[in-house]
Amino acid sequence: MNINPASLQSKKVLVTGAGGFIGSHLVERLLESGAHVRAFVRYNSRGDLGLMQLIDVARRSAVEVFRGDLKDSFAVRSAMQGVEIAFHLGALVAIPYSYHNPFDFVQTNVLGTSHMLQAALECGVERFVHTSTSEIYGTSVYTPMDENHPLHAQSPYAATKISADKLAESFYCSFGLPVVTVRPFNTYGPRQSTRAIIPTIIVQALVGNEISVGSTEPTRDFTFVSDTVEGFLRAALAKEAVGEVINLGSGFTISIGALVQMIGKIMGRPLKACPDPVRFRPGTSEVYSLLASSEKAKRVLRWEPQVQFETGLEKTIRWFQLNQTRYLPHEYAI
Repeated sequence: MNINPASLQSKKVLVTGAGGFIGSHLVERLLESGAHVRAFVRYNSRGDLGLMQLIDVARRSAVEVFRGDLKDSFAVRSAMQGVEIAFHLGALVAIPYSYHNPFDFVQTNVLGTSHMLQAALECGVERFVHTSTSEIYGTSVYTPMDENHPLHAQSPYAATKISADKLAESFYCSFGLPVVTVRPFNTYGPRQSTRAIIPTIIVQALVGNEISVGSTEPTRDFTFVSDTVEGFLRAALAKEAVGEVINLGSGFTISIGALVQMIGKIMGRPLKACPDPVRFRPGTSEVYSLLASSEKAKRVLRWEPQVQFETGLEKTIRWFQLNQTRYLPHEYAI
């Protein structure tokens, strides 16, 4: 079934991480649905809205921008006032950066989530959609990976996300906060940072045939961003979702090496994957295999991915071709 826009019409919605990749697409989709959107973005002196800047200016003018920091409980409580649905996407997500500054991740991802949950409880929100990640599973023990798969923190980032997930669970169990935890696997699409694997391959391929990557062996389950956003909306509206953890993945997996070849095929020329030691994860931190079971999402949210992987890649490549000047192809982003 399709989400009925009337279900979100005039709803007061808060989105943290609104300037991020998935967050900016979610904001755009919520605006299309007629929701009143308050976007929580981290303050900076440039007045930067992050990737929300790429939303059509006429549409973006309807967004109420709240500048603050998730580590500030007063700011979070202020942002939550009057909110009916809260989408909590705000987090530090760059795994390589978590090796350098793990405490920064603890403060933002754990303390920041606790502030969000407490504020949501105090303000009586109708639904709190918490964002998890497939990284918390670590390398698969079995596939496809359902929500009962063991959790294995193979990076400081993953450890903080496990902690945040458990905090969200505890607020549901202890206080009855209407929490839904959405666990996306690897999301991709237009606007994504070159920190992520698909954009870094595409941006390099726009200027050459040799592609610097980390290990070519790991396999990933990729979902196009519009499908992931649809999952978030359904999590906010499905009554049966409250108290649940729900995977969002395609059930299709591909190795990084094969991904390079597929992107080359779409772009019309062969690409060579060149493993770069700078891009390798340390020791046992590498997650070698991720493949989702989204049976629960299908059952509870009536959600299934609609965009085929090759179609999604074509759309993503086309966007980066049109926005090539925004990116520095030889700069390794962590």
